[in-house]
Amino acid sequence: MIGWVKLTRFKRYTDTRIALKEDGISFLAGGNNSGKSTVLQAIAVWEFCRSLLENERGRDSLLAGYKGQGLGLSDDEFSPIAIASLKHLWTNLKSQVPGVDGYSLAVECGWGSGEAEKHLSITLALTNDRLFIKAANSNLTAGDVLPTVAYLPPFAGITPRENKMSGAERRGMIGRGLAGGIIRNLLLDMFEANVSARVALKADRKKIKTSDLKRLREDDPWEILQLTMGRIFGMQLIVEPFNDLFHSAIRVKCVKGSMDGNTFKKYVNFNPRDLMSEGSGFLQWLSVYVLALSPSNTTLLLDEPDSHLHPSLQTQLVGALSDIVEKAGKQVLLATHSTEILRSADHSNILAFKSSSAKYLSHDRNKIGLFIGLGSDYSPKIDPLRQSKRMLIVENDSDARILKAWAEKLGVVWPKKLVIWPWTGGATERKHLFGQLKAEIPDLVAISLRDRDDIALGQIDPETLDDRSFNRTDENLHLKVWRRRHIENYLLWPPAVARASGQPVQDVIDLFAEHALVVPDNFASRDVAEAMIDARGKEISQEHDRSFKTVFGVEPIAIASAMDPQEIPEDIKYLVNLIDEVCRD
Repeated sequence: MIGWVKLTRFKRYTDTRIALKEDGISFLAGGNNSGKSTVLQAIAVWEFCRSLLENERGRDSLLAGYKGQGLGLSDDEFSPIAIASLKHLWTNLKSQVPGVDGYSLAVECGWGSGEAEKHLSITLALTNDRLFIKAANSNLTAGDVLPTVAYLPPFAGITPRENKMSGAERRGMIGRGLAGGIIRNLLLDMFEANVSARVALKADRKKIKTSDLKRLREDDPWEILQLTMGRIFGMQLIVEPFNDLFHSAIRVKCVKGSMDGNTFKKYVNFNPRDLMSEGSGFLQWLSVYVLALSPSNTTLLLDEPDSHLHPSLQTQLVGALSDIVEKAGKQVLLATHSTEILRSADHSNILAFKSSSAKYLSHDRNKIGLFIGLGSDYSPKIDPLRQSKRMLIVENDSDARILKAWAEKLGVVWPKKLVIWPWTGGATERKHLFGQLKAEIPDLVAISLRDRDDIALGQIDPETLDDRSFNRTDENLHLKVWRRRHIENYLLWPPAVARASGQPVQDVIDLFAEHALVVPDNFASRDVAEAMIDARGKEISQEHDRSFKTVFGVEPIAIASAMDPQEIPEDIKYLVNLIDEVCRD
């Protein structure tokens, strides 16, 4: 297991040391481009170079005091991760550093503790598009055991046919981000190992002893896999025997059924179908789980394994990984953006990335930062929210400014204590955000307001604007959705646009006509025609080359400020009154 990693001039990290937990699952969390994947890639590069040196130069090349030369390889031989060119391994693409010998990049891993701590640094140099690697700063001796690492980037690459591959070919596929292209190879390895184990246990008997069979089912990766597939997916895998002399591709099929205790019963008349026919979420789940079960690695690097998974499958995957980790004593480093995973994870297992550094969270309340963009932009809002206990979640600040302008026109004083919280996430993410904030602020009341976009109109309550697709599990969280496609749809009133822009009303009406839209007299009514409800308000008002903003130079906030009270739609009046009511409590 790896206890720490130190990166020198590797991609974004100039000189950074990151401590890791040597057992269990560590959840690497942070915003996009925060460095999570880079750390996983660095360890994958370390493992690739370590393995290459050991295979080509022998184990001695990794030990303390080794004086041999580095090992050279061309760019097409470098396969642990996908990069545009070898220069992209170096910080700012500078592989030559003044005052430093050619080996200017280093990835060092350490494990163990105290006097038993071991470490090995792999250094890299680039000369004329040829990469040179060597071990450095090692304290290894001949009898030391090194961690074995497996890296799995986001799932992709499954094809209708998959040939049997060597270890080098498999590493190359994973390095190119095509982990799906080796999934059948992994399953074949596991299946063949199980067949061999069963043959050995049976020996010269008619059948395997009950005690041996019980132990096999508890410990054998293939047996565990099949049991898990049956319980979670109602499915079993069939790997057809492979013979190098006759077969050119590995065939794996799926069969549906149900579990009766520990026994799987196939549905009657169900025809097995090829593995590729299953969904991408299932295939990603399977590739992660198979790699975790493999006894050939002790440290597993998973880069966003949740990216194609439904929230329930995300939770089940983490649970299944936890069982493997606990039983086999493995280490998993799992990079994720999933609020579902992070919300249920123990804070002490969450490694938060920020400003080219990473530390495990010290308290559960620190999770809040992960749900609000890692706190950098939103932390100033926490203290005011503790005082006010009232928040309005909108898609961006401009939505709040438009609402405030409408409130002024309606004679409603905008609440001073209301904290505006811009958040582009959907309803599920907003519920999670509210839950984390409420854990810190028990009396919190929030109104969540977002555009309907392409949500079916029937999912929105016409009177309360409630999102009917979600149960209201907390009376202090009001999940609201505009009935009209965008907030800008409530600005599409020609007289107001004319007043704001200083243009004749007829010119405004003509511009509406260019968008095939005729605004009815009952514009403010909830019963307005569906053409107004479903119009592309954002495009018409500001995002089209013939928008009001482009043609007349008028901003949405100006139109809102130019509307008379009787012109403001009923949905707006309801929301403004709700905000006023909530903030008076």
